[in-house]
Amino acid sequence: MDWHSNRIRSAGLLIIALAVQTACAAEVLAQEAPTSQGFEIVAPPVCVNHKGETVRFVESHGGRAGVAAGMARRDEHGNPVVVRSNYAAAPPEFQGFIDRHECAHHQTGDVDRPHPPRNGPEHLMNESISDCIAILRLRDEDGYDEEKFVLVAEALRNEMSKIGFPDISISSRLSNIGNCFLKPEGPQDFVNRVLERRGLGRP
Repeated sequence: MDWHSNRIRSAGLLIIALAVQTACAAEVLAQEAPTSQGFEIVAPPVCVNHKGETVRFVESHGGRAGVAAGMARRDEHGNPVVVRSNYAAAPPEFQGFIDRHECAHHQTGDVDRPHPPRNGPEHLMNESISDCIAILRLRDEDGYDEEKFVLVAEALRNEMSKIGFPDISISSRLSNIGNCFLKPEGPQDFVNRVLERRGLGRP
């Protein structure tokens, strides 16, 4: 069986894992349950935006209590940052996903473009692109396999459920991430393709 066939087989296994092994993933997460102080906060990844600027990660205790979240923006001095909120509430695999998702908003120029209407088609596309880059980076740079992918997916499902997203939105997002995880291209190639389509060129 060749590499391509193995990836197709992995796609089927991944979809099955997401569809029918939720309890299994939840059990693994339970084994990594936080202490009274929460999960240990992981070190942020390297992040450089589409202009070649280094993105700084800053900690915040704002946001919704008990919900880990990130925000990509420029600070009051115009420097690119990712604000990390309540990371101790999430397992390390999901913290890494949030960091890379928010970094992707810088990498693809989202932060420096007009923000589209929330939950409109363009906004949802930007989120899907950032999800794709995040999971590709975890796969290629951090060696995430299907088992770790399921941990990320289950944590994402839990966090979105806390906020009140309907199951159809959660399932759609997980499906996109699952498809991206199996893409043959690397994360930087994906970023470059987005930049070229947006006319932003390469850093």
